[in-house]
Amino acid sequence: MINVTYIISDIDKAIAFEWIVKHIDKTKIKLSFILINCQNSYLINYLIEHKISVYNINCKNKLSYLQAIFKCITFLKRLNTDIVHCHLVKANLIGLTAAKLIGIKTRIYTRHHSDFHHVYFPNAVKWDKYCNKIATKIVSISDIVTTILVNKENVSKEKIIKIWHGFDTFSFINPNINCINNLKLKYNANKKYPVIGVISRFTHWKGVQFIIPAYKKFIETYPNALLLLFNGIGEYENEIDKLLNELPNDSFEKIYFEQDITNLYGIFDVFIHVPINSTVEAFGQTYIESMLSGVPLIATKSGIGNEILIDNVNCIEVPYKNSDEINNALIKILNEPTFLNNIRYNAKELASQKFTLEIMMNKLTYIYLQK
Repeated sequence: MINVTYIISDIDKAIAFEWIVKHIDKTKIKLSFILINCQNSYLINYLIEHKISVYNINCKNKLSYLQAIFKCITFLKRLNTDIVHCHLVKANLIGLTAAKLIGIKTRIYTRHHSDFHHVYFPNAVKWDKYCNKIATKIVSISDIVTTILVNKENVSKEKIIKIWHGFDTFSFINPNINCINNLKLKYNANKKYPVIGVISRFTHWKGVQFIIPAYKKFIETYPNALLLLFNGIGEYENEIDKLLNELPNDSFEKIYFEQDITNLYGIFDVFIHVPINSTVEAFGQTYIESMLSGVPLIATKSGIGNEILIDNVNCIEVPYKNSDEINNALIKILNEPTFLNNIRYNAKELASQKFTLEIMMNKLTYIYLQK
């Protein structure tokens, strides 16, 4: 039995880790968690409920990093950890360092960002390179991430293993109709049509600022439309709010968080995801979730989108930063039902074959058993 400890930072709810807990091969791997800044989170409560060993460490500022590392060491020893697998920047720094100091030989981290630090926080690149150096294996979630690691951070290809995110495909393909109806009552009680869905934090690189002008023009043709903006919070919120103020009050809603992600897509008639260039997304889970759910997708290619999106086959691809083309794509999808059905079918077929939990779990299990 291999003791694998996941170290994760600054997460409230992350359904992907729930899926891993549920589907890990418990005859070969004993899973435990060290969470950083996750006290009273949905995730920690889920782990406790499912009787998974879990510890929380508070680390709110740089001064507390050293203390967090020593606490992490204590917990790793207590758990008799063979392998650490870290997720997100703070967890990478604390978890990999702690594991290195006490001689844990297999130190893995999943790279969840691509060139974000290179573009927005260049002073943080040195910490990425530090993690790259002390990790024994890096999980890359897309070709873009691999390219950044190899070409910009000089990581050896032998250290990198590519594993796409896996999804509980059944829950997206076969949503709960009662839950969808409840979500419709919650977010679209007036039965507006069409409902345009967006699930993107309000940060500059997600491109929401190009969706809203497109929608402003779109409602000239479809005045009863509804724009639902989920995860509507972030450092670019003031700029987004200025654009939203130009829309009729009853034509949109901004929602900070919705827990029921697998059924949420069932309330959308169209889904839009338009990052501002090909490298800002490391993966882009909403591409896959919308495709599995059969919601027609309007998108720019970024992250995993570079590898799977085919214009007019499984999505409508639009140019980066182009509101006019987003509007044109909306009109096309709603005016051509045969075309709409074709891209829905093709998207669902591709996503359901290539992004299963089974594929991801088999690859993770393989690297864990290489200890």
